[in-house]
Amino acid sequence: MTRQTATLIGFIAVLSWALLALFTVGSAPVPPLQLNAICFAIAAVIGFAWIWRKKAWHELRSVSAGVYAFGSLGIFGFHFLFFSALRHAPAAEASLINYLWPLLIVLFSGLLPGERLRPLHILGALMGFAGAALVIAGSASFTSSAFVGYAYALSAAFAWSSYSVLSRRLGHVTTASVAVFCLLASLLATVTHVMFEATKWPATSIGWISVLALGLGPVGGAFYLWDIGVKRGDIQLLGTASYAAPLLSTLALILAGISELRLTLVLAAALITAGAGLAAVASRQTR
Repeated sequence: MTRQTATLIGFIAVLSWALLALFTVGSAPVPPLQLNAICFAIAAVIGFAWIWRKKAWHELRSVSAGVYAFGSLGIFGFHFLFFSALRHAPAAEASLINYLWPLLIVLFSGLLPGERLRPLHILGALMGFAGAALVIAGSASFTSSAFVGYAYALSAAFAWSSYSVLSRRLGHVTTASVAVFCLLASLLATVTHVMFEATKWPATSIGWISVLALGLGPVGGAFYLWDIGVKRGDIQLLGTASYAAPLLSTLALILAGISELRLTLVLAAALITAGAGLAAVASRQTR
């Protein structure tokens, strides 16, 4: 596989993540833990089918139990928080707050040994959080449920950025391990769903299609595509592309008629995207 092909595969993952909020809204009224269980089960099937085709079962034995636990809890926790956010708050607003994660990844990376924070890092952070504040201030919903949703979304952003930065130490781990992450996450979600949630299935064909699309795309196939992209493609180009995800996600929700085109929403998306971009420029200058 060439570097260009791997980079293109990574781009497909970014485009898939831009549809995460849209499909999550479409999957209602399935509760978050149940949705996690279904999506990760689909993702696990994709992964094990790929392992079977490559006859790569032996690669799984080289991965430690600690790595399996870290990966499973990381993807489970983030998606539970994100699904919960969109069940409580307006989709576009919650999705934008969640998309602070590219900015937070850059900021957290600047705190690692050998890295340092520059003024552009701080400016990017201020722009990103100003965008998040604008999201909340300009929201048409000021209910307590909406603010719980915003809190879930912000927690999701911190969860995924922390997971991603810590994952830098796992660059040697085989992509095949993602299948086990998804299987364990699905089992954990199933157990917690039975304990804490009432089972609810999609009421329409759109709901079922959305659940299936989540498992095949943003909460499934995209994991494998991204892993290939960042390990074999141009990781700097892919990192830059990921900053467009907030804009693409907001655009998808507006085009689908789920969210209204509002100036505050557009400005917030632009601030969050630009803040992440500035922070990325600062990191490149540091290196």
